[in-house]
Amino acid sequence: MSIGTVHIRSFGCQMNKLDTELVTAALEQKGFAFTDQPQQADVVLINTCSVRRHAEERVLSLLGNLRHIKQSRPEMTVAVIGCMAQRLGAALLDRPEVDIVCGPAQIPQITELVTEVMNEKKKIAAVTDKIRSRSGENQVQALEDFEGVADFGHRQLPNQAYVRVMRGCNNFCSYCVVPFVRGPEICRLPKAIIEQISNLADQGVKTVTLLGQTVNSYKYVQGDRTYCLADLLAMASDIRAIKWLKFVTSYPQKEFFNEIMQAMADLPKVCSYLHLPAQSGSDKILKAMNRHYTAGEYLQLLDTARAIVPDLAAAGDFIVGFPGESEEDFQATVQLLKKANYKNAFIFKYSARPGTTAQKGQQDDAPEAVKKQRNNTLLGIQAEISGRLSSPFMGREVEVMVEGLSKKPHLNNAGNKNHPQLVGRTAGDYIVVFNGPVSLAGEFAKVKITKTFPLTLFGQLVSSSAGRRPP
Repeated sequence: MSIGTVHIRSFGCQMNKLDTELVTAALEQKGFAFTDQPQQADVVLINTCSVRRHAEERVLSLLGNLRHIKQSRPEMTVAVIGCMAQRLGAALLDRPEVDIVCGPAQIPQITELVTEVMNEKKKIAAVTDKIRSRSGENQVQALEDFEGVADFGHRQLPNQAYVRVMRGCNNFCSYCVVPFVRGPEICRLPKAIIEQISNLADQGVKTVTLLGQTVNSYKYVQGDRTYCLADLLAMASDIRAIKWLKFVTSYPQKEFFNEIMQAMADLPKVCSYLHLPAQSGSDKILKAMNRHYTAGEYLQLLDTARAIVPDLAAAGDFIVGFPGESEEDFQATVQLLKKANYKNAFIFKYSARPGTTAQKGQQDDAPEAVKKQRNNTLLGIQAEISGRLSSPFMGREVEVMVEGLSKKPHLNNAGNKNHPQLVGRTAGDYIVVFNGPVSLAGEFAKVKITKTFPLTLFGQLVSSSAGRRPP
């Protein structure tokens, strides 16, 4: 029998998606049920992001809506967890609708916190006081035990799973709040990571994505051996049931880079996809961002990657309107974008984040109109590049991992016997949309591409790993 119903909303990156899955599994094991309707929930849990101001504004808007719901349902418990919870701490409890504040390092306590608040009708804040201090052994072990929960009954994508290989970040990019909400870099024991992947494979997981704030900096010294990400990829490749391995997000650095790219080239299960944020093409701005490379060094890394992995699909990130960015600096970014030849790029307007070096010492001097114009310029250039890279897929058969129903159906079902529109991804992270039975979710399928667009490929189902062919 359920001891209560929970509604969970998650914002932000893959790390947050993983944390949401872990929290969901823990609450389910405790006896909670889940609902898609917040107004029907006994507990509303919001997993938050602080990387951009817009992400926090969305959370505050949601909390405002929950305040109105709670006026008619005062017994509802509202919990704010994750990066925004760590950044604002107990101050969030000043909001009448918030009952629990729980930082990323405290999520193993979430079931106890929720139960205590429901029973005792009080407010609780559980965050790390000194976030840059090394965690104690008990906290590290609690996080590791929580990480190892393998029974994800509410995994967001069927037969796919995220596995964290490291926590925190030590890079201190001047615009980034992550080191101040996720703490120092800590790499997990290789054996624990591989055991977790093996357990997931036993449950039917076929695709695993290894996660880290800077995943390619994974480094674990054990005796006289040093493990890097390439070693994890090799060990995970030995798990028979795992078919695809991915990793995100990488920092542009030379250490272990060649080894990781060689693992991608040599290991058939490692997908040929590299997410390597550049952030700017101006050396002046990169220095102000505290990014430890030049634009030339960044492009050389991409050249090296493509020389080792010829079919590499690359993606990048950019921030426009960073403090001090002149038109000349922006044009340098335009040139890097053109040279990088990404399949897609994630482009953001700069917003100052409290507590970061940029917010403390650099004036946010770019007008919003300039940020918007530069953002749109890069998006337009990238659309042209993406369209050029997508067009050769026309008429080809590609293998995709089927994620499930498409959220934005584009195709008419005529001639498809009412099969719904599905979405999947290739090993190079290209999005493929096609019609097929819902039962294909979590399976591999072959799709013949019939239309190409910059960010999406459309096609017809040819066959699947489940032995199905279209009727």
